Amino acid sequence: MLYSVKESCNRYHILITEEDDIQVSKGKAIAVVGSLNMDLVISMQRMPKIGETIQGDAIHYISGGKGANQAVGCAKLGAEVTMIGAIGNDAFGSEIMQRMKLFGVKTEAIATLEGVPTGTATIMHTENDNCIVIVPGANGECSPEETIAPYAEIIRNADALIVQLEIPMPAVEAALRIAHEAGVPTILNPAPALPLTDEQIALADYFTPNETEFEMYCGGTIDVDSEEQLFERMTAWNARFPGQKLIVTRGKHGISYADSGSIATFAAPVVQVVDTTGAGDSFNAALCFGVANGWPLDKTLPLAVRAASYSVTVFGAQDGMPTMDKLL
Repeated sequence: MLYSVKESCNRYHILITEEDDIQVSKGKAIAVVGSLNMDLVISMQRMPKIGETIQGDAIHYISGGKGANQAVGCAKLGAEVTMIGAIGNDAFGSEIMQRMKLFGVKTEAIATLEGVPTGTATIMHTENDNCIVIVPGANGECSPEETIAPYAEIIRNADALIVQLEIPMPAVEAALRIAHEAGVPTILNPAPALPLTDEQIALADYFTPNETEFEMYCGGTIDVDSEEQLFERMTAWNARFPGQKLIVTRGKHGISYADSGSIATFAAPVVQVVDTTGAGDSFNAALCFGVANGWPLDKTLPLAVRAASYSVTVFGAQDGMPTMDKLL
C-alpha cells in the first residue's frame, strides 16, 4: 500500500504520500437527490453592524447547493450523474440548469416549479468570517410524491445514491428507502445537521458528518483536539449502527473512518487555500464515485481527501471540483 502508516493497537494514522494505482471505470450511474441554489457571494472588508449600511467590494453569482455541487463533482470525475431536485421558473433556475448541463449532469429529473423562486444562499464574506442566509425556495417544495416517486427507477438502477439535508427530510428518506430496498449503496451527508431518527440514519451505508455535525448526533460535546475522545465516540457509533461505515470529515486534519472496531485517519495534504466552499461536497462526491465503482475504502478515501484538498485551491465550489486527471 502506498502510504506511510503508524499503527497503534487497532487505530491507524495514514499519511497519503503517493498516488494510488486506481483503475477508473467511467460511466457508473450515480443518483444525487438534493438542493440546487444560486449563491450570492458578497465580499466586504467587515460585517455591517445592526442598522448600518456599508459598501461591499464585489458580488458573485455562483451556482451551488450541496446536491448540485456533489452532482457536478461526481460528473467531473467521470460518472453518469442524474440530479433529482427542483428549481424555480426564473433566471437563477435557468442559469443553474445550464451549468448542470455544461458539466455533463443529466437534468431530466430536475423539476421547474411555477410560482416558486429558485433557492438562494446569500453569503456575506470577509477575509476572516462569513454569514449565510438561505432561502429554500423550490428546494423546500421537494416531496416524496412529486420529486422522488416519478424517478424511483433512476435510483433503483444507480450504482450509488448520495443525499444531503437541504431539502425536506420526507423526500430524503423516500430516496434512501428506495435505494436501500433495491440494494443500491447509500451515502448520507447530514448537512446541515438536522434531527434524525435511528431508523433514518440506519438507511445509510455511509454516514459522513463533519466534526460539528457528528457532535450533535452523538448528543454531547466532543473535544475536537482530542482524537482519543473522537475515536471513543466513533467506536460507540459503530456499535449503535453495526455495518454502517462512519466517516468524519475534519477540515485540514483530513478524515477519520471507523468500521468494525478499527479507526483510520487519512491526513490532508498541505495546500494553498483560496476558497473552502465546497470542500466537503468535493470529498463526498469522490467518495460516492469510488463507492459506485466498487473500490475498497483504502483506495477511495485517500482519493476523496485529495479531491477535497484540491477543491480549496480554486474559487467557487463547482469550478473547484477536480477531474480525475488532477488526482491520479
